Amino acid sequence: MRSFRRTRLLATTGVALAALALTACEDGTGTRDEGASRPATTAPEAKEPTASQQPTATGRPSEPTAPTGNPEEPGNPQGTEKPQSPQPSRTTGGKPAATSTTCNGTNTRVTAQPVPRPLNHMLLTVTNTGTEPCNLPYYPVLRFDEMQWVPQAMPGTKPQAVPTLAPGESGYAGVRLAAADGSGSGGATGRRLTVGFQGGTPNSDGGPAATPALPAKGVYYDSSLAVTYWQSSMEDALN
Repeated sequence: MRSFRRTRLLATTGVALAALALTACEDGTGTRDEGASRPATTAPEAKEPTASQQPTATGRPSEPTAPTGNPEEPGNPQGTEKPQSPQPSRTTGGKPAATSTTCNGTNTRVTAQPVPRPLNHMLLTVTNTGTEPCNLPYYPVLRFDEMQWVPQAMPGTKPQAVPTLAPGESGYAGVRLAAADGSGSGGATGRRLTVGFQGGTPNSDGGPAATPALPAKGVYYDSSLAVTYWQSSMEDALN
């Protein structure tokens, strides 16, 4: 009887151990699963802050950097510099300096007078009759009557600066009419003289010509006819 009870007790214990082992094999952990398995929650991936969200010394995101250039002004791309406007002259109270006009037959009075020294010479005098200063560039362009050639200037008489005549002031030029030793040829007597003016460049038109009066007997000239550059003084014109 005792053997029968011990055999039954061992059989019951073995069934219980078998059931426990089966439960452990089903969840793979050796422990009993108390409920349905739940999916694990995945933590959100951290993102790098952008340049505009970088923390500053105060702990707040920095403000976005404003673009360069003025978008309200057309034709001014970002990152470029606007061309500067011309600045007014400082020597005229903030106004651009005025440019003198060229002396010519409309704003001057011209005279032509033969002189005793140097021999066979004539003096041209130009007086500014206008209200503004005028320039006398280069040399006078002379023509007696219907003369077909233009007398050349003496190279050694070119001044360092162009004479500028204020209202009422005068400029001068010397005219060699004929060779003192008689070496000139093709002599003629001029009855009418035309004095032309040059502009800012050589041989350019400086404006209306002048026709100063000549002595009643006329003026004798030959192939050695030549002129000086315009001068500020009578002495320089005749020397």
